[in-house]
Amino acid sequence: MSNFREIVTKAVIGKAKKTSGNKFQVETEEVPNTILGCWVINHNFNGSNNNGSVLINGAFDVNIWYSYANDTKTSVSTKRFTYTDRMNVPLKNDTVLDNNSEIIVRSLKQPTVTDVTIKDGVVLLNIEKELGVEIVGNTKVKIAVEDTDEDYVELVDEELEKEIDNVNDNYLETTEVKDNN
Repeated sequence: MSNFREIVTKAVIGKAKKTSGNKFQVETEEVPNTILGCWVINHNFNGSNNNGSVLINGAFDVNIWYSYANDTKTSVSTKRFTYTDRMNVPLKNDTVLDNNSEIIVRSLKQPTVTDVTIKDGVVLLNIEKELGVEIVGNTKVKIAVEDTDEDYVELVDEELEKEIDNVNDNYLETTEVKDNN
């Protein structure tokens, strides 16, 4: 006979990823002529529960290497940008995102500058990134349980069993006959 038991455990109850692009602008100290390089560093982020959806707050630094003064001099400008992304992560098995849920955010694709231009002395940037979110929460797992009457299997010593099989049932009769003679 078998019945079912429920085990409560922590598991991934929701998982999603999102690619997003943002536009930023940087005003440099000098008016740039040419962009020589542009890169993103120091990307930090975290996720939190915001009324059933995941709110990701993050920041990164952008370094822009540019030339100015008719391409005779160069400089690097650094600016810190912040962002906020909202993700509605679908949850499995009618689970709910609550304050006991753990939100894990990963950068699947680091922020990268996809386009940079100069317009009216201002540097315009397009930056693309991909974030993944996993939500870990309590869930139930049903398992089949088989009930048995005896927990132990009885083992019989084989040597003892052989001795019992070799016992002479007429032992008493044969001993009495030997004594009379």
